[in-house]
Amino acid sequence: MLQKTKGLVLRSVKYGETSLITTIFTETSGVQSFMVQGVRSTKSRANRAGAFQPGTLLDMVIYQQPGKNLQRIKEYQAAYFYSSMHEEVVKNSIALFSIEILLRLLPEHAPLPALFAFVYNYFTSLDLLPVKNTANFPLYFIIHCSREFGVEPYGYYSTQTPYLNLEDGGFTEHVPAVATTVTDEDTRALDQLLRITDMAALQSVSLNADIRLRLIDWYVAYMQKHTQHMGNIRSLGILRTILH
Repeated sequence: MLQKTKGLVLRSVKYGETSLITTIFTETSGVQSFMVQGVRSTKSRANRAGAFQPGTLLDMVIYQQPGKNLQRIKEYQAAYFYSSMHEEVVKNSIALFSIEILLRLLPEHAPLPALFAFVYNYFTSLDLLPVKNTANFPLYFIIHCSREFGVEPYGYYSTQTPYLNLEDGGFTEHVPAVATTVTDEDTRALDQLLRITDMAALQSVSLNADIRLRLIDWYVAYMQKHTQHMGNIRSLGILRTILH
């Protein structure tokens, strides 16, 4: 069955001499793997493998065959042309971190249209905004993903609940039994971020690099504790470097 869909490329690996196996988060069918033949051929006028770099947004017509591990793509073209993502190290690093989060969290073959709409808007906004306005994007992204998957921290910051409990997953009045690196200031900042539902409001939350990095570390640890397949995030080290 032919199906039109948008997609975000998450990963591509070489297959044989000229082909790729690419993993794409599609709008209509969730995460799908595709065999793309001939795109790495040196005999063609243009190497088309660039269309399947992680982070690329595509318009596609796909052959959707239920039960098959590898689908095929009939037609594809860029759905959006990045103007600065590939040239800006900070933006590119944030994008790679966000893609790795998706690779760890997204189930295969499960349509998640609301999350896809958010992701599409997130990547285009990341590309268009000035670099100075993107520092809170990684935190906002992982917070939104936790919300979509039903594991967002509970409660809110107050003088009665000033602590973050990694084990229970929320704000608490008791000092956590397992020590964390977050401070009272960090907890208040996270409360602000958790209240944001519009990406445009991210600029209103002013964080220094130390607070931001402590919160990213805490939230990754939180997601590792409360989801099944989070694992270690390899791009986190790069993110720590570029957000200073």
